[in-house]
Amino acid sequence: MNMPTTLNNEAVIVGIGQTEFSKNSGRSELQLACEATNAAIVDAGLKPSDIDGMTSFTLDSTDEVAIAQSVGIGDLTFFSCTPHGGGAAIGVVHQAAMAVATGSAKYVVCYRSLNGRSGQRYSDGVSGDIITSDTIHWSWYMPWGLMTPASWVAMFTQRYMHETGTQSTDLANVSISTRNHAVNNPNAFFYGKQLTLDDHQNARMICDPLRLFDCCQETDGACAAIITTPERARDLRAGGAVIRGIGQAAGADQEVMTSFYRESVAAIPEMDSVAKQVYEMSGLGPDDLDAAIIYDAFSSIVLMQLESFGLCGPGEAKDFVANDNLGLGGRLPTNTHGGQLSEAYIHGMNGVNEGVRLIRGTSVNQPPKNDHVLVTAGIGVPTSAMVLGKLD
Repeated sequence: MNMPTTLNNEAVIVGIGQTEFSKNSGRSELQLACEATNAAIVDAGLKPSDIDGMTSFTLDSTDEVAIAQSVGIGDLTFFSCTPHGGGAAIGVVHQAAMAVATGSAKYVVCYRSLNGRSGQRYSDGVSGDIITSDTIHWSWYMPWGLMTPASWVAMFTQRYMHETGTQSTDLANVSISTRNHAVNNPNAFFYGKQLTLDDHQNARMICDPLRLFDCCQETDGACAAIITTPERARDLRAGGAVIRGIGQAAGADQEVMTSFYRESVAAIPEMDSVAKQVYEMSGLGPDDLDAAIIYDAFSSIVLMQLESFGLCGPGEAKDFVANDNLGLGGRLPTNTHGGQLSEAYIHGMNGVNEGVRLIRGTSVNQPPKNDHVLVTAGIGVPTSAMVLGKLD
């Protein structure tokens, strides 16, 4: 076979699955992963024996071989794990796309499972039992109380707000728009629960300037997606979302969440690089995007990513979100599932699934136009993103 020179239109997401999202799943992360994987296989119209590749996060506690044995998957010809937490949300899809495009596998499952509330909670912060090299740079910040993702993101959010004139009420616009979508989503933790500006402004401060509703949830649950080639996708019953462009990047002087010694603390050059890659590969630009799933572990990072992808100019994201441009009637309906702020925190994999639903036209908050959907991963870490389109 002729090897593709890029991944443009070389891979399709054909199946998605997930568990319920809760604060106490009552079962192991392995069981959650198996449930989501099986649901994705059923959604794609495949059999477990069709799967020959699997990819996940290095942070996932469940080995692919355990899922394969439990679900009934046979021999695997491809498997991999992507590091850096939420930055891997599209990285796992990138790995799967390369595998199917090069013939390394035919059908690859990407999965993430975690008991993020009833088990290990990221809000507990880092401690002495960490054995990765990240301990080296984190040790410089721990004595000053910078021990949690919220504290790390608060540091560069403060600088971003100072440089751009962004206010807490601008962050509230992000949180409220996302909640407005979750209100209609039965799968969302905040289903039916409105969020007002007063609610946001009166909520307790987690780490200045981030208030409670600027921070994502801690969730138990799992999500999975299946990737194959366009040729195989056309023979399946489920609607496919074609990967038009996809990329990963680590910026210069990159640390994991604490790149505080860069020339600019308020910049995210790794996402700027990903945006450039995705646009070049897809042949698309900001004006071609109809909707977006923007990684929202914190409200402020949505603003920064809007600027990275050229949806507004530097420092202008606060004005973009003020005009309800993230709502269904706005320029870029965003996080239509409720995001990690209001649906669930599955390290961005629930966002991958919502991106597919948007392309299929099956979101509970379906925008009027859905030809191209942007899906991004976490920032502050080496990261990734993609643009999805419709299968011809």
